[in-house]
Amino acid sequence: MSNQLFIPPNYKPVLNTTRTEKAIKLTKDLFENQLSAELRLRRVTAPLFVLKGTGINDDLNGTERPVSFPIKCMQETRAEIVHSLAKWKRWNLKKLQITEGFGLYTDMNAIRPDEDLDNIHSLYVDQWDWERVITPEERNLKFLKRVVRKIYSVMKRTEYLLYEEYPELVPQLPDNITFIQAQDLQDQYPGLNSKEKEDRAAKEFGAIFVIGIGGALANGEKHDGRAPDYDDWTTPSEGNYKGLNGDIVVWNNVLQRSFELSSMGIRVDAPALLKQLAIANSEDRAKLMWHQMLLNGELPQTIGGGIGQSRLCMFFLRKAHIGEVQSSIWPESVIEVCEKNNIPLF
Repeated sequence: MSNQLFIPPNYKPVLNTTRTEKAIKLTKDLFENQLSAELRLRRVTAPLFVLKGTGINDDLNGTERPVSFPIKCMQETRAEIVHSLAKWKRWNLKKLQITEGFGLYTDMNAIRPDEDLDNIHSLYVDQWDWERVITPEERNLKFLKRVVRKIYSVMKRTEYLLYEEYPELVPQLPDNITFIQAQDLQDQYPGLNSKEKEDRAAKEFGAIFVIGIGGALANGEKHDGRAPDYDDWTTPSEGNYKGLNGDIVVWNNVLQRSFELSSMGIRVDAPALLKQLAIANSEDRAKLMWHQMLLNGELPQTIGGGIGQSRLCMFFLRKAHIGEVQSSIWPESVIEVCEKNNIPLF
C-alpha cells in the first residue's frame, strides 16, 4: 500500500497538529457560510443510510460496493450507507418545496470500502453536498459556468481569510478558473491518461473546470466514469461537445499534481435519464422508485454537486496526506512511512 504514497521531499507541516485542528474548524465554517450565501442554499440534515432498492443511493462509477446491513425491526430489510446524496437531495428539494433559484446543502458522510488508499483517498468521505432548483431554460453550459465561477469565488475568499488568520498559508489560487472540455484535453494531450492530462492543464492554469465527464469522447473512451442517473453527460453543450457536468481541479504544489476539489453538474431530465440508462445498459433502474418519480415529472430540475471537506482542508492547509485532516483507518505500512516522513496522521 505504501508504494501508492507520494512523499514530498523534506516535507514539514505548515501548521502543527493543534493549530491544524483549529484551522480545520475555521476552514469549514468560512467555506460553508459563504457557499450558502453565494448560492442561496439552506442547510438541512442528511441521512447516513437509505433503504436498498429505492434507487436513492448513488452508483458513482457503477462498480463500488455500498456498505449494507439488515434492519431487525423491519423484517431484515437492508439499508445502505450512502455513497453520496445526489438523488436524495433532489427528492428533498421536492419534499421541502424549495423554489427556483434556491437550494439546500448538507454534510455528507460516507464509507467507501473499495477506495484505493493513497495521499488523497480514504475509506471515509466527507463533503458538502448541495443542490439548487433551476428553470428548464437554465439547463445549458452558460449557466453551469456561472455557478462554477460562484463556487470558485467562495474558494478564493476562503483561502484569503485563512491567510489573514495564518500568514504562513500564502494564497495560491489564480484569479480565474479556466474552463476546458474533456474532449479538448484528449485532443491536446494524445497518448496520456486522464490523470496525466489533468496534471498538465492544472499545472499550466492553476485551476480548471473539466467539462463533459461520463460520456464517450471521440476516441470512444471516457475521461472518467459517472453514474447514468444524476449528472447529464450526454446533452450537447457547445459545438459538437456533450456534457453539462464537470470537475473543479486545482494544482497542488505540495503533492505536485492535479487535485480535484469538487464534482458537479446539471442533473438529468427525463430524456437524458433514459438515454444514459440505455448507454450504461442499466434500463432496469428506470423501474425504481426515484427514477419513476423523475420520469413522471415529480422532481424539480436541478444543478448540484459535492465539495470535498477534507480535500478542501488538505489543500488550503498545505497538507501532504488526507489523514492529516481527518481520522480514518490506514494500513500499518502507510502509518510507518508517514511517521518517518513528518506526516502526522490523525
